[in-house]
Amino acid sequence: MSYEPARFDFSQPIRIDLYSDTRTRPSRAMKQAMVEAEMGDEQAGSDPSVWALCDYSAKLLGKEAAMFLPSGTMCNQVAIATHTRPGDEILAHEDAHIQSSEAGAPGAISGVLIRGLPGERGIFTADTLREAIRPVSRYSPPQTLVEVEQTANKGGGACWSVAGLQSVADVAHAHGMKVHMDGARLMNAAIALGVPASDIAASCDTVWLDFTKGLGAPLGAVLAGSRSFIGEAWRWKQRLGGAMRQGGMNAAACLYSLQHNIDRLAEDHANAAALARGMAQIPGITVEMPETNLVFFDIRGTGLTVPEFAARLRPHGVAVSSTDAYRGRACLHLDVSAAMVEEALGIMRTVVAG
Repeated sequence: MSYEPARFDFSQPIRIDLYSDTRTRPSRAMKQAMVEAEMGDEQAGSDPSVWALCDYSAKLLGKEAAMFLPSGTMCNQVAIATHTRPGDEILAHEDAHIQSSEAGAPGAISGVLIRGLPGERGIFTADTLREAIRPVSRYSPPQTLVEVEQTANKGGGACWSVAGLQSVADVAHAHGMKVHMDGARLMNAAIALGVPASDIAASCDTVWLDFTKGLGAPLGAVLAGSRSFIGEAWRWKQRLGGAMRQGGMNAAACLYSLQHNIDRLAEDHANAAALARGMAQIPGITVEMPETNLVFFDIRGTGLTVPEFAARLRPHGVAVSSTDAYRGRACLHLDVSAAMVEEALGIMRTVVAG
């Protein structure tokens, strides 16, 4: 069996890409920042642009230190490997990215188990966590880490509240567990909640932030935590091939995204709300009203599956993604304007009508 992705069909270019915010492309100004970046050897600690990004990010997230990594998935795996030992158990939502979308990496790399917890819209409560904690026993795996996802992707881009995070962290810390935040869309949550990112991450021992989604950079994420944790995590960064040479060019793009692209995330949220309202008016489509930039919808009432719906949209230059046969996702980002949303809605009405 081949796991190679299908080659993109360039004969049908996508004009309105709602597939994912990972499809964003660096702006001309971001590219210029990359060209002008001061660079060194990141692996040896001599790249000033990488250090500038790490220092800026650590302050933004309210942590002592940060490290630059190629991807958010690597951030998760470095954090898990550093926090845990083989045979440990992680407590996370049953739809968490580390459970569903990282190719079994926690088991393959760190030798740990994941216990999935239920919860509405990708968010579990302190009581649910408390009920999942077992008495310490030599017959049971040590429960050492709690993982939360901000925003909750498969929960429709829902935001963990600061109070909710604090209550979960209090339970975890009372039982000797660490808390790790998958912060793939943390800045979307900060804008939606109207609070600093540091407040959201305050109760978590470690947190990472992705630059390749709504922030619009072509590569990279930062993992932040205590200075001692980051110092230990460097060994896992090396083991997993995450150390880079002239990483400053990419770090400059990420730093540009933090300095220019955070406040504008509110535009994506507004466009998501507009798209959701319009899709809800199309017969046969049921829409989950978004909190941030992700619009999830159920299309079974149209008589189509999501792959069939997506295939009909594609010749018109519109792309959406599917999570199963009838549940789909449209993702708003800096490369999709309000005018594009209206155009996409018109095309959706046409293809559903058949």
